[in-house]
Amino acid sequence: MVQGAQAGTRLIRLGWPDVGPEELAAVAEVLESGFLTMGPKVDEFELGIAAACGIADAVAVSSGTAALHLAVLALGIGEGDEVIVPAYTFPATANVVVLSGATPVLVDVDPQTMNLDPSAVYDAVTERTRAVIAVHLFGRPLDWEALQSAVPPDVALIEDAAGALGARWRGMPCGGLGVMGCLSFHPRKVVTTGEGGAVTTSDPELAAALRRLRHHGIDVHAGADIVRPSTNYRLSDLQCAIGITQLARLDELLRERRRVAEAYSERLAGVVTTPEADEGDDHGWQAYVVQVDRRDDVLAGLRGQGIEAQIGTYALQRLSAYRDQGRFPSADVCFERALALPLHSRLGDAEIDRIAAALDKEVSTH
Repeated sequence: MVQGAQAGTRLIRLGWPDVGPEELAAVAEVLESGFLTMGPKVDEFELGIAAACGIADAVAVSSGTAALHLAVLALGIGEGDEVIVPAYTFPATANVVVLSGATPVLVDVDPQTMNLDPSAVYDAVTERTRAVIAVHLFGRPLDWEALQSAVPPDVALIEDAAGALGARWRGMPCGGLGVMGCLSFHPRKVVTTGEGGAVTTSDPELAAALRRLRHHGIDVHAGADIVRPSTNYRLSDLQCAIGITQLARLDELLRERRRVAEAYSERLAGVVTTPEADEGDDHGWQAYVVQVDRRDDVLAGLRGQGIEAQIGTYALQRLSAYRDQGRFPSADVCFERALALPLHSRLGDAEIDRIAAALDKEVSTH
């Protein structure tokens, strides 16, 4: 039961990974093979990821955060460099820049799309800017053309596509637009491996660097030498086996999320500000995030009715680590108004009706 929920209220979960007998059988196959890590399932999973993103290569890693960290490291970004990141995003987007020794430069977002504001990116570029980490927030594709126009050609564009596998910008898969794309396979994502992530790229030198960096920096083509020490960000064959099964069902998984999202949008029109993609784009629906006044009161009310809602994500400048970055009014607005509703394949019409009615009640009350 959600904390504060009325006694006897049946809980509606925020997320529920769509796994079952096929994933269980895939794990059993790996257990019987004896190849629990660094085995054939890793290569197979990587091929599937690359195909889904329409890109040449993919490198599986232990989390979406690991993917972002390795993308920054693979570009050689470090002390003295700046990386532009949105002020409204999950903290990992900025944290990996700090962990690499570089400086994250926060920029504001568009209050409607909640994605990076390209004009703010343009104003933030300096001679020290090495990259932009651009987030397709909650699965909504960022305007990639506008972002490309905002930066010089020598500034690398890294996609934080953690929640955007299956999303498309003008028909092109997210995760395949930048010099590298970073994916997450957390249980709230469309495809899950429990924990896990991947970096996609069409640059063979970057792909080779990523493979070294995820494996302690070991260069298997140079007598197992280590030129640049790194850490262990590998993903096990057990997890990759789950991911292979999930990728085979990607269209089905996306279709189920789209069904729930469309049902929400129909029921909540005129009640709250509902999410949508730009014309010609396909939303990935990693999360269904509405915007509502007095968000915290509405959130508490939903939880009181047994509905496991959540905030959207973080305004980084409100965190102690990034408080010296300045004011970002649109990020503040998004943080104060964004509310994530339950989104998973187990939601039927009855549950969606209950959530919509509860939200309507809380909005009217507050």
